[in-house]
Amino acid sequence: MSAGLIATMALAGCEAPGPAPLGVPDYLGSETRLLDGELVNVEVRVGNTDDREVVRAYADCVAAQYALIRGYGFARHVRTQMDAKGGVWTGDAVYTISPGLPAGVRTIDAEVVVSNCALSGIPTV
Repeated sequence: MSAGLIATMALAGCEAPGPAPLGVPDYLGSETRLLDGELVNVEVRVGNTDDREVVRAYADCVAAQYALIRGYGFARHVRTQMDAKGGVWTGDAVYTISPGLPAGVRTIDAEVVVSNCALSGIPTV
């Protein structure tokens, strides 16, 4: 082997890793805030995705964990607003939390959702 080929092979193994491929979400953090009684605001940030459902799922995971922390078993999604800037999606969601199953279409069984989030690798806090 030539010295140039050996040097090229050595350098190829030393390349700095690039960004994760698009589609492998980068969960950049969340914040929760109790608005009033059983009304909760959840804000999440996600990079490296173009899938709005990833943002919504992250917010659901955080809301479910928050409900459990507050001693409630359920949450109901009220609304989510999303925006993307500089490759980072932000989700601003509102949920109600309650001890019993609330009425509505987007209800969340907090224990089940938190368990599924752990299996899916989605953080809950």
